[in-house]
Amino acid sequence: MRTNIRTIIGIAFASVLVLTVSCKGKTEEAKETSTEATMDHEGHDMDNMETADKQGKEYTSKYVCPMHCEGSGSDEEGKCPVCGMTYVLNEDFQMEGHDQH
Repeated sequence: MRTNIRTIIGIAFASVLVLTVSCKGKTEEAKETSTEATMDHEGHDMDNMETADKQGKEYTSKYVCPMHCEGSGSDEEGKCPVCGMTYVLNEDFQMEGHDQH
């Protein structure tokens, strides 16, 4: 009787070990595939996406939120209406119609 229980426990342990190892490989493979899809989503490269994302007023205003919250940014000092952080002077700000030297 004890031999049967030990055999059953041994088989169960071996089965769990094999399943764990085989599933782990598939999970890592799925993560790699997901990462590759994110990095090159539908043929767009990340540099162009990053440039396009920086067109909103949260990037182009004279004063911007350090967190670049969507809809933030102002021509005057103040606080971000989204997160409450104090606006900082935008080093890349350029007034329309005026060239900065």
